[in-house]
Parts: sequence; C-alpha cells; structure tokens
Amino acid sequence: MQLTDSINKVRGVGVKKAAAFARLGICTVYDLLTYYPRTYEDQSHTTPINRLRPGERSTVLGVIQSVTERPTRRRSFTVLTAMVGDGTGYVQAVWFNQRFLKSKLREGQRILLSGKVDYAYNTRGQLAISGITSFEILGTQDAPEEYLGILPIYGATEGLTQKQLRQMVEYALVQTEGALSETLPARIREEYRLIGRTAAFHRIHFPKQEEELLAARRRLAFEELYLIQCGLLALKKRTAEEQEGITHATGGALAARVLAALPFDLTADQEKVWEEIKRDMESPLPMRRLVQGDVGSGKTAIALLALVKTVESGQQGALMAPTEILARQHYEYLQELLAPLGVRVGFLSGRLTKKERTEIATALAAHEVDIAVGTHALIQEYVAFDKLGLVVTDEQHRFGVAQRAALEKKSTVTPDVLVMTATPIPRTMTLTVYGDLDVSRIEHLPPGRQPIRTFLRDEMAREKIYAFVRKEIESGRQAYVVCPLIEASEESDLPSAEEVYEELAHGIFYGISCGLLHGRMKSAEKEAVMSAFYADEIKLLVSTTVIEVGVNVPNASILVVEHAERFGLAQLHQLRGRVGRGSYASYCILIAGRSASSQERLKVIEQTSDGFQLAEEDLRLRGPGQFFGAMQHGLGDLKIANVFTDMDLLLLARRAALATVDDPAMFSFVLPALMRQYREQFAYIREV
Repeated sequence: MQLTDSINKVRGVGVKKAAAFARLGICTVYDLLTYYPRTYEDQSHTTPINRLRPGERSTVLGVIQSVTERPTRRRSFTVLTAMVGDGTGYVQAVWFNQRFLKSKLREGQRILLSGKVDYAYNTRGQLAISGITSFEILGTQDAPEEYLGILPIYGATEGLTQKQLRQMVEYALVQTEGALSETLPARIREEYRLIGRTAAFHRIHFPKQEEELLAARRRLAFEELYLIQCGLLALKKRTAEEQEGITHATGGALAARVLAALPFDLTADQEKVWEEIKRDMESPLPMRRLVQGDVGSGKTAIALLALVKTVESGQQGALMAPTEILARQHYEYLQELLAPLGVRVGFLSGRLTKKERTEIATALAAHEVDIAVGTHALIQEYVAFDKLGLVVTDEQHRFGVAQRAALEKKSTVTPDVLVMTATPIPRTMTLTVYGDLDVSRIEHLPPGRQPIRTFLRDEMAREKIYAFVRKEIESGRQAYVVCPLIEASEESDLPSAEEVYEELAHGIFYGISCGLLHGRMKSAEKEAVMSAFYADEIKLLVSTTVIEVGVNVPNASILVVEHAERFGLAQLHQLRGRVGRGSYASYCILIAGRSASSQERLKVIEQTSDGFQLAEEDLRLRGPGQFFGAMQHGLGDLKIANVFTDMDLLLLARRAALATVDDPAMFSFVLPALMRQYREQFAYIREV
C-alpha cells in the first residue's frame, strides 16, 4: 500500500466510510496516518467498582449481570444498559442508540470497559459509565493486561466510531511500514535526538507508555516545523544568492518632495521602517520585507515612499490589493499626492472594460505608467511591465506565495518585494509564517488618531445599543453591524446576517438606508454595496467578516458585533479597525453571551487596543491551527506542532533548517519530502 493511495484501499472503508472520512478531510492513506489523536486515555490499570468516583474517567474489569434496552420518548432513540459487577460493587455501562450491541452483550461475560463515571439517570446513588471510549469482551482465558495501555482518542464524526478509527489506522500502519521512508537527515536525527519516522508514527497512535508518546510527538512536530523552515529558508537563500536584484539609487529629491507634501510627519516607528526599506532597496540583493502595522499606523505612507523611490531610479512599481475597492482607494491616494509631482499612476482591475485593460497594459509595457495599482488583474498574462522594480502587496495573507511570485516574474530581473499587513501576527509565529521575509514593525499609532472606545455588553442591552446607534446615524454618522453567520442554520440558533438585516431594516432602523454584505454575494454586488457605503448612501451596513479587509470610511463611527464570543480577539481587533478613521468619537460594542469564559476572554479586547498583544493572547487562548492557515495562505494548518507551546522546538527546527540549506547533500535528502508536502507553495525552490 502506498501513502498516496485512496482511503478506500484501507480494509473496512466502503462508500459510506469514505464519505465520513471526507468530512474529516481524510482522502488518502497518508491523510489517515497524519490524523493524529486529539487526546489519549490512560487505561494502564483498572479501578475496583467500589472506588469509582463521579466525574473521573476510569477502566473497569467485571462480569455482565444483566442487559436491558429501553426506548425514549423519541422512538428512534434507545438506551442500552449492562449491569457490571466485580465483587466490590456494581456499575451500569450505558450506550446510547447502539442497538446492534444488544446481540453481543451476554450475562456472564467478562468485560473490560472505559469511560466517564457519573450517577445513573433517575436513580439514587447508582453509578454509571457512559461516553464509553472502548470495551472488550474477554474470554475466560484472556488476560486483561493485554488490553490495557494508553488509548488514542480521535476527533470523530458521524459514521465512524473510535474503535473503527483505531482498527483502520492500525491496518494502514502495518500495510505502509515500508513506505514511511525517513525525511530527516541522519545528522539531524542524531544531533537533536529524534526517533525514527516509522517508530514515531506507530507510537503517536499506539503508545505503550507516556515516554514513547512524548518521543513520537517531539519527532513529528519537529519534522513538521523543520520542513516548513527548510522551504522558507531555501526560498530566501535562493533570492539572496541566485537572483539578480535591482540596486536603487541613493538619495532621492522626489521622495523628499513627497515627504514634504504629506499632511503629517513620520513617527519614529515609520522613520525606522523607512530607513530599513531604503537600505534594502539600495542593496544589489533583492528586498524581501514584511511591514506589520496596526490599522491606522501609516503603512500606506511607507509603501508610497518606496514606490516613489523605485520610480526615481527609473523603474516601475506595482501595488496589489485583495479587493477592487481597496485597490481603488490606494489608487486615489497615490494619484492625489503624486500626479502634481509628475508621477504617472494607473489602475487595473477585472471590472474594467477589455478596451480599458488593453490600454493600461499597453501603457505599462511602454513605460508610460510609473506605478500600477490593482487587484489580481496585475498578474494576468496579458500584463507586462517595461522595468518592474518594486512589488507591493497589501494584506499579504490574502495572497498565496505563488500569486506573489507570478507578479515578481513580470520583471526580467528580480524586483524588490514589500509586503504589508494590518493583521497582527504574534511574535511567536513570525518565524513560521514569514520565514522567507525580513520583518519590520510599526508598533505605535500616529499622534492624534481618534481612540476607539470598546464596550462589552450582554444581549439584555441589545435594545439600548441599537437605540444609541440610531441616534449616532441621525447625527450624520454611519455604522457597521457584524454577524458570525450569513444565513439561518439548523445547526445553530445564532442570528444570521440576513435575519439581523431584516430585523433592523424593518424595525428600529426603519426609514434609514441599510445594506447587507456577505461572502456569498457576487463580487460586483459586494463592490456595489461597499461603494454605496463609502459614498454615504448606505448608513447602516449589516455584514459578515468580509469587511475585515475593507475601505477607509472616515464617517463610520460605530461597530456592533453580534455574538462576539464566536470571533477571535485578533479578528475582533481587525473589525474594530473599520471605525475610528475620521475625526469623530468612535465606538466598538461587543454583544456576547454571559458565559464566564467568553466574558473573561473578551474583557481583554475591551481593555487594550494593542493588536500585537491581542494576537499573542488569542494564540494562547485559541491555539495556532486556524491562525496559521489564515496567515500563510496555502501552507495549510499545522497538524501536530503548536507554535505557541512548541516555541523552543521551532527554534531548534529553524537552526537545523539553516544548517540543512547550507549543506547540498542534506538539502538534497530533504527536498523530496519537502516537495511532496508543499509542492505548489515551494515550487520555486531549486537545490541549493
């Protein structure tokens, strides 16, 4: 059996099981083997029944005394109960809606079972074991020790039991033992004391003792972080050593004139970042720099100066944004400042007519446009630059590595690359997320920026909140209302954006122009709604998180978030950045449930406006999985490593990766595994 074989090749997987696996994102044998247990249950010893305690998870060895089945009010739902005794007492074993087990359970059978202990329903003092994670019917000669150990518990789904998952993983491990070839060079394994790959896979799924589990997890987490680091560092090394860069001119009278024309002075943070960018651009090596800065910190001004510098050196610049309205906003900003100075700025998007797109493409190729601002349209094949010297991408996490590289290929030599993001990235993640880039940070907002007052309220205050919002709108302001769902769902009782829109537009905001915006709308529809809001034609915009990367609407002064507990802190901070952009007092009101955990978490954002601090706290509270996938578009989630708790391991993996990319023999050994796992993302790596 090969690792790339379909999951159907695993014994016991038919059409229904394959569909259940697909819901878990498992399509191949390798997907199954890397579907690591979410937790483990220690069944290394049994507990006498008279020592069972409610609330604890325990393993019991006893004899079945009786088996009963009773229906519930829902006729399709049954409860199967086996009374089990061991000489010290009795406990009920309870299975819900598993009628097929009735024929397998018999009085007098020895049974070994594990699960959570609690009081039996509708009885006084009788203990029961429900949520049974495993059970075995033992023969008279079977030794229970053979079945005791550390039991893996997987994230399951309907149609797959824990027992079935274990059996299928065990089968796949046996059948692929020869295919689990080593990915780490021997020198790396020895230096960092890592067990072999085959042993690691067996022990992560079926450890016999805790030491085996810890060693297996360390090995597999190291491998995951190491391969990503090898890919990112190889990209960086190739850029620095093999690609011909552009040496931009020093000095710059035009940049000085732009600085003088800005309606503000650069902050100390902006000055520092601008010096780092100038140094990179004046170097013969291609620049690869990420600028992180909170919403309103002045990243666009820095990008403007960099674009002017490339124009002054006889090159062209390109600025790519993820949405048309954001790209147009950048275009208008640059046009207003640069046209009086003789700099020619052009705009390109998919919504232009074919004639307009052809005209701008022709002008770029003839160097009749100095700076092109646009969307993904900039990377289309028909677009060619005469001398592309600088590529700026805004909100980098919305673009993949391949998209950025496609824009860079528009130049005969390697252009400098400047990446901007307002998404706060925790310091602990920067190495993993942007390991191929140098990182600059604008950590402080410019003076005079209007503070956003943030309030955490429960649903009882909802009527008062919207009365306040209406009052603000009537005084001339605009407002956002953000919802976690697009439409009503049987799986959730949360109000959807569509429902909230209908309720508000025909209720308290009757007579006020309201708009609805969500991700399932066509691009043209979304652009039309945002344009109307930008033009102050819509006063109240009910939306999902599609406004997270939005436009500058200085008149919008209030953001209300429904069911704020459903969002991460970093995401809420991004949403909060939609307001406070003008001269008006601005408010962010979070409506959340009353659970203690939600209130405690959300009080953090009520008390601080530091996006980086919030991102660190978000990572600590929620874990890195989705955060990682969202940041580095295309690399996917980490399956076993945790960049928050595994920071020490990440630093070791990076050190090992640095040694690997500098050693041709070691890198050649690693390359097949790297390309197998990240083929599209690291397609630009050659052996180094």
